[in-house]
Amino acid sequence: MAAKEFFPDGTPIDEWFYDTKIPSPEEMGSQYVLTQHGILDDGKVHTAEIQSLIDRAASEGGGVIVVPAGTYLTGSLFFKQGVNLYVAQGGTLKGSDDISDYRICTTRIEGETCQYFAALINVDGIDGFTMCGPGTIDGNGLRSWKAFWLRRQWNPQCTNKDEQRPRLVYISNSQNVLVAGLNLQNSHFWTNHIYRSNHVKYLNCRIFSPMSPVKAPSTDAIDIDVCSDFLVKGCYMEVNDDSVVLKGGKGPWADSQPENGMNERIIVEDCTYGFCHGCLTCGSESVHNRNILVRRVNVPEGKNLLWLKLRPDTPQLYEYITVEQVKAKISSFITIHPWTQFFDLKGRIDKPISTAKNITVRDCDCDCDIFFDVEANEEQYRLENFTFENLSIRAGKNGLDESMIDNVIVKNVKVDVVESANQGVGGSSSDPE
Repeated sequence: MAAKEFFPDGTPIDEWFYDTKIPSPEEMGSQYVLTQHGILDDGKVHTAEIQSLIDRAASEGGGVIVVPAGTYLTGSLFFKQGVNLYVAQGGTLKGSDDISDYRICTTRIEGETCQYFAALINVDGIDGFTMCGPGTIDGNGLRSWKAFWLRRQWNPQCTNKDEQRPRLVYISNSQNVLVAGLNLQNSHFWTNHIYRSNHVKYLNCRIFSPMSPVKAPSTDAIDIDVCSDFLVKGCYMEVNDDSVVLKGGKGPWADSQPENGMNERIIVEDCTYGFCHGCLTCGSESVHNRNILVRRVNVPEGKNLLWLKLRPDTPQLYEYITVEQVKAKISSFITIHPWTQFFDLKGRIDKPISTAKNITVRDCDCDCDIFFDVEANEEQYRLENFTFENLSIRAGKNGLDESMIDNVIVKNVKVDVVESANQGVGGSSSDPE
């Protein structure tokens, strides 16, 4: 039996995190194969037909929608209790690039509950949802990416929601969720957004959106928003924004609003990153993150390894975060700066104070442009109880200033300043949130 492991605050890691079994289609119940129900690889958008099949499966006691080999176009789909999704080898469930194929509904987006477009795959209020297989769910986002950047030329202050575009996957108010083995790619907007859910696993997925020739704006790999007990394991993430992002709300009174809240007991392990802006990012829409563990990850190319975005208009607490056993070529090893994009105090006179504390990075071997890319700002946030241990760093700039942190431990840390440790792509991103 393996030795007992613990989260950063000493809480034991539950056995649930070690169960990585992925069911076969046969184990997910009665199979509803698209082509056996008149849904063909014919270039037509089959939203109504696929939704009807989901509804039928639910009425007949549940089962699994099977996407066979071929490409099947659809708009927004809404899964129901007992109905799962399996995408077979060579199969692609492809999103429409026409926004009118996505329903407008009450949803959670960018730290608030509002009317916006549904995702391609929508799961709400479900206990026990599985979405897996070796196939692909493709957002087909190129048209909206091009439109977004054209709009930005016309109006540099336009927001993510101004260019109307859907997410790929939105899971809310659910538990015991498994997403495994899939290629999740080319989302119009955020790729996976999970809100107010618990016991969620992403296993062995490939999550991709391009940075060229057209950048896919704000296509975060996995946005974790007010969730607990969450495992990301064995995934490959390459997106033109942040990879694993901890959200939870924003605004001057975000910590007192019931729709917002904490992320806790999150593990990201055994993952590989392609290009991304942040490997683990806290914020910018984040209130409280606790017991976050990132370990055994490989980052051949990226911007920021650990990125703490601190909004001057939002009270934020980031605590008990550990990053360990990392091999990386990165622009910035640890990045902490004020995040002022779309700053709005909404009439609050005083600026809320934020805190990042009990942050540990250890057992890492990295090349970077900047090791400690941190801006002191005592009027906005406090940094407390940081530990740097067993680090082998080659950096263009060290930057570590222990006076910025109240109580810092530096043990067996070697930072070799070299002329060009990593041909990086720069530190923080100017892309939209």
